[in-house]
Formats: sequence, C-alpha cells, structure tokens
Amino acid sequence: MNLGPLIAALITVESNGRDNAIGDAGLAIGALQIHKAVVVDVNRIAGTSYTHQQMTNRIAARKVCEIYLSRYAAGKSNEEAARIWNGGPTGHRKSATVSYWNKVKKHL
Repeated sequence: MNLGPLIAALITVESNGRDNAIGDAGLAIGALQIHKAVVVDVNRIAGTSYTHQQMTNRIAARKVCEIYLSRYAAGKSNEEAARIWNGGPTGHRKSATVSYWNKVKKHL
C-alpha cells in the first residue's frame, strides 16, 4: 500500500496541515494529531525511540503514522486504514469512524 496520498489526506483532515496543531484537550499534537499512546505503541513495534513532543515535526509524525498503519492496516483498503488511524487498531470495525472516513476520502 502506498501510504503517501492517504497520509496527506489525513494531515488535511486532522490539522489542515498545521504542524503545531494541538487537539483533544492537549492530548493530540502535530499535523497528524498523534496521541502519546500511539508513539509508545510505535516504539514498541519498531524499536524506535520517538517522543510525543517530536510529533510536531512533520517527518517524524509521518514516519510514526507509516509504522502504525503498516502494522495495523497491512493489506487493508484506504478506508480501513483511515478508520484505524482514527479509531485504533480495530477502528475499521467501529461505526464511529465512518464520518471520519467520509472527510478523508474527499481529499484523496
């Protein structure tokens, strides 16, 4: 799966391209609105040492997103991958993530 176009769409939906965006009452940061738990999970999966504070760096945030989706959305469609990004590893099965996908697909 080529994640580049999908991640670009996620960035647009999550932050409108703002690397310094802060959301979810301060818990999600950066262009991809990454939570600390995602960083911890990616570090466990890939043996990396990213920090949550680094997620305001576009390159680091994109890499974290790539690792996360490569793990949890391997072999899945763009819709499933976007919904996993929004709702966690089982996000593609949650009805609450459908509206998120509807936003993302407008930017693909």
